[in-house]
Amino acid sequence: MKVYKSDEIKNVALVGGAKSGKTTLAEAMLFEGKIIDRRGSVDDKNSVSDYHEIETTKQNSVYSTLMYTEYDGKKINIIDTPGFSDYVGEVVSALSVVETAIMVINSTVGVDATTENAWRQTEKTGTPVLFVINQLDHEKGNFETTVNVLREYFGEKVTMSQYPVNAGDGFDTVIDLVLMKMLKTPKGGGKCEISEIPASELDKAQEYSLKLMENAAEGSEELMDKYFANDALTLEELREGIRLGMNSRAIFPIFCASAKNVVGVNRLLDFINHSCPAPSGRTKKTNGAKTFNNNPADPTAIFAFKTSMEPHVGEVSYLKVFGGVLKEGDDLVNSRSGNKERLSQLMIVAGKKREKVSEVCAGDIVTAIKLKDTRTEDSLMSAKVEGMAFEHIMFPVPIATTAVKAVSSTDDEKMGSILNEMHKSDPTIIVEHSRELRQIILKGQGELHLNTVKWYFDHIHKIDITYYPPKIPYRETITKPARADYRHKKQSGGSGQFGEVHMHIQPFNEDMKHPTDFPVRGIEEHKMPWGGTLMFNNCIVGGAIDARFMPAILKGVMERMEQGPLTGSYARDIAVYIYDGKMHPVDSNEISFRLAGRHAFITAFKNAGPKIMEPIYDIAIRVPEDMMGVVMTDIQGRRAMIMGMDTDGHYQIIRAKVPLAEMHKYSTTLSSLTSGRGTFSLTYDQYQQVPTDVQDKLLKEYEDSQKDED
Repeated sequence: MKVYKSDEIKNVALVGGAKSGKTTLAEAMLFEGKIIDRRGSVDDKNSVSDYHEIETTKQNSVYSTLMYTEYDGKKINIIDTPGFSDYVGEVVSALSVVETAIMVINSTVGVDATTENAWRQTEKTGTPVLFVINQLDHEKGNFETTVNVLREYFGEKVTMSQYPVNAGDGFDTVIDLVLMKMLKTPKGGGKCEISEIPASELDKAQEYSLKLMENAAEGSEELMDKYFANDALTLEELREGIRLGMNSRAIFPIFCASAKNVVGVNRLLDFINHSCPAPSGRTKKTNGAKTFNNNPADPTAIFAFKTSMEPHVGEVSYLKVFGGVLKEGDDLVNSRSGNKERLSQLMIVAGKKREKVSEVCAGDIVTAIKLKDTRTEDSLMSAKVEGMAFEHIMFPVPIATTAVKAVSSTDDEKMGSILNEMHKSDPTIIVEHSRELRQIILKGQGELHLNTVKWYFDHIHKIDITYYPPKIPYRETITKPARADYRHKKQSGGSGQFGEVHMHIQPFNEDMKHPTDFPVRGIEEHKMPWGGTLMFNNCIVGGAIDARFMPAILKGVMERMEQGPLTGSYARDIAVYIYDGKMHPVDSNEISFRLAGRHAFITAFKNAGPKIMEPIYDIAIRVPEDMMGVVMTDIQGRRAMIMGMDTDGHYQIIRAKVPLAEMHKYSTTLSSLTSGRGTFSLTYDQYQQVPTDVQDKLLKEYEDSQKDED
């Protein structure tokens, strides 16, 4: 495999909506670069990109796939990303290492929800964007309408670099506004036939060319001066202006294509080589003073942006070289662990096809097999920059949550191990072992994402798992003072058990006052791990209970704080006073007072105006203006309190406070209500008391569950 120098490399990611033709375009780009001699397809289940079993089964991309093609002596790395928003983590990781995002648009659909989501990710990462309007050979394709919609959604900097001459059945010809030529693609692809622009198209082409030149001239003051002086830019100046404008997201060129028929693909590769930002034009920050810009003269520095588990291969790490020259057998230091990592096998890949390479220059992307301890987002550095680490990838927070368990308890350990491996490959799959809820909680980017996890258990691992609603982390507390006493007495032959505890409890707050009918001798304030406070007060006088039994009483109270008397949820914000009791000179022991304290607490708690508290979240829902009504009606039906609304372009943002208990599967509901265009975020706010009817329902459900366990 040829070793490409840094100035011979370009890196692009194919992003955009589902069914826009990204995988087909990737196939055509490899075909034009002679990397493959026969094009596969999604329908035939033999494309280079979608080679995982789940992808060939479902016929859509689930993972990002690294490929490369060669054009005019240069290497173009291509990362084909999934279109569905549930797999957005794959898009985000790809955008962290490329210099250009090629946004593929289906000319029969225009801008759909998944296109918008991909665009938002490019905004967050600041990645330059090139639009390719695909499927212009389709009878329902409409170039002008698609361009207008792109500008409506993404601004006037969306600029035509081409337009089609004969869109529809038989499409093969475009006017190229960079070259100012007419290009006709031969049947089956290949280099375009170049001719002068016909007189019938010249005025239109000159009008569009002027707009392109104006936007490109804004790339630098020098180009602007040349444009004003000459009323035009040379081809090289125009290319430079486009490159600078793309790099600063001041221009978003539009190209035309029919990926299925390889129309426009050759010219697209030429444009990537000449006008898209180079690796040297993009930087990668570290936590130290140094910023890397893909310079081979820098110390070797690489970033693991993706990890996958490949059949018959094992763990594969995908690495971007941001500095230096990486050579086979190099020892680098993992900034996270401080350990050395030897890169003994370097591979250039095109889907599942792998080819060994001896070295890789800065700016290139490579894979390594079976690294000892390298995870996604790890930085591997040479000794000269040891300790530095690249910025982490800003993966989106989960929006879908479910509880999961193995149908057979014998599979529990294996299920947990598989879920952890899945998280390594896809950091947007979050696995939590909740001690509080006594459940394994699985979080992802939507119901489709969670169903993908289940598909692997069903078809690959052959383990039956089930999803069910996660419990809500309620809290229990009291609203008024109460007293109770409990005597634990047990005699069974030998030594017995005896302990009696008299207890006063009241709500804890910073301004509370202690009872006045007994002295407070010893105060212990315990901050609960789950929030809130337990104040434990020793008020015993006259030796009614020996001080050595106080820790046992506290332990009994703590047990019921951890498993509240109402629903088994954590209790919080309670002050406990032990003011009297009795003990036996022989039969009293720690277990007796632990049980006495525990039961006295339960009784007092139930008489103290007990209340269940539920977690309240701030929710921000971003929806199209014309869908506001139905979304507002739905969220209000979930006991939400509307706090306000903001405008964001064509969208409205609804801000509200909503109980977490009402949000199960909300991502699916919102997607259904808004045809996939609505998005939301949840942030914990506080705990509030549940309404009386909700509390009654929760108490009955808990009582019934206890009967079932009995």
